[in-house]
Amino acid sequence: MTELIVHARWVVTGIADRNTPIVHDDAAVLSRDGIVVAVGPLAEMQALAPAATVKSYPNHVVMPGFVNSHHHVGMTPLQMGSPDYALELWFASRIPGRRLDLHLDTLYSAFEMIASGVTTVQHIHGWMPGGYEMIHGAASKVLGAYRTIGMRASYCYAVREQNRLVYQADEEFCATLPKPLGEDLYKYLCDQKMPFEDFLKLFDVLTAENAGERLTRVQLAPANLHWVSDDGLQALAAKSKETGAPMHMHLLETAYQKEYAKRRTGKTAVRHLFDLGVLSPRMTLGHGVWLTAEDVDIAAETGTCICHNCSSNFRLRSGIAPLNAFEKKGITVGMGLDEAGINDDRDMLQELRLVLRAHRVPGMDDDDVPSPSQVVRMATEGGAKTTAFGDTIGRLDPGRFFDAVVIDWGKATYPYQDADIPMLDALVQRAKAQAVDAVYIDGDLVYADGRFTRVDREGVLAEIADILAKPRTPEEVARRDLGRAVFPHVKAFYDGYLSEGATPFYGQSSRI
Repeated sequence: MTELIVHARWVVTGIADRNTPIVHDDAAVLSRDGIVVAVGPLAEMQALAPAATVKSYPNHVVMPGFVNSHHHVGMTPLQMGSPDYALELWFASRIPGRRLDLHLDTLYSAFEMIASGVTTVQHIHGWMPGGYEMIHGAASKVLGAYRTIGMRASYCYAVREQNRLVYQADEEFCATLPKPLGEDLYKYLCDQKMPFEDFLKLFDVLTAENAGERLTRVQLAPANLHWVSDDGLQALAAKSKETGAPMHMHLLETAYQKEYAKRRTGKTAVRHLFDLGVLSPRMTLGHGVWLTAEDVDIAAETGTCICHNCSSNFRLRSGIAPLNAFEKKGITVGMGLDEAGINDDRDMLQELRLVLRAHRVPGMDDDDVPSPSQVVRMATEGGAKTTAFGDTIGRLDPGRFFDAVVIDWGKATYPYQDADIPMLDALVQRAKAQAVDAVYIDGDLVYADGRFTRVDREGVLAEIADILAKPRTPEEVARRDLGRAVFPHVKAFYDGYLSEGATPFYGQSSRI
């Protein structure tokens, strides 16, 4: 049995409501074998566990570790040669991306996330060639990397059955291209095909292999409406209901996706999912930028969660999600950094500030705009509910895992902070990653004083640098040529795609 007491100037155990954090002054958290036992004065915690190790942080804030509710890759697309195009063009621009060992790639972004206080990540994997065996091996590498560094991860492999490059059947789009480009692209897309039964097999096998693991869990991911058939959506929903595993689905990220849903179903994407019977608290909709007012009501009534990816929406010209409407309807909302944050990294503290500022609509009523406590709730217990860990993380309540970030108040607020500003408000608006002194996951200290306790960060980065310094392989050169040749045809496909009336919701720009 391992007992640990972490004492600090302030302990934030959770958020009572959008304006009220639960703050304990001069308090300590007692954990036993990685589970929170109690929170209270240090003397009381020591009386409960006289033999416990005590870690004291006299001028710090201890709070629940952040949950990055939407994540895909380690090295960012920009690093790998893909500029911030509009989403639909961006898919084509990523065809030339370099290959990197997935253990190293996963560690790269885990370094950035943990250093900014992220203790749990929802890793949505996908777009792998090679069929079941290669994909199973890739998934195992990703899960293994998170276990190696000591990070909590909720893993899913995105199901894609169709329309892999544009919002049209692969064979139909490729047939419009000049030869041999069409044939080359079709072969590239076919390499990513996997029978639907193998997606379900992958989930079952990974779930069985993951049994007994504390840091990793497995869930489901219908990739997006245009990527999955109605039969596939209902089969995945049935698997979710049978196993209790949550689902995470990209939806209505762009106006083009809104138009696709209208053409395919004659209604909105959310209404279609509702009619299929796949919405529930087990479903999270990633992005949700282009929901209508009725869509928001449907999400609220079904208990469906939404993951807000603010940086990604800005970078890929997707629009501004109606976050204030989500909040007014009481929808559970998580926060995701997606491929990368606004500074091409995974800094969750910075993302908190971006979300806080991006939705400050004109007016004087504070209830109309995000609050510091609200964005913390999104990045903690809101995000937790979108993962397979659910209510076992996201707060520092007894019975939950002890996942916590320790932030140095002095570093965050130097040289001065007026005490009239509530502590958490100041922390959200001023703390940067440099103020993160320690991160605990499952009761273990995985990051302290700028160093990782389980993995040599500098060694991993040097290995990545050496690998990517080598010339492209012939296969990588061929994909770069393919991507560059295909790109203008993808752009031409979307010219004029939006119909009249593809209008925004809640004051968004009508053009992307």
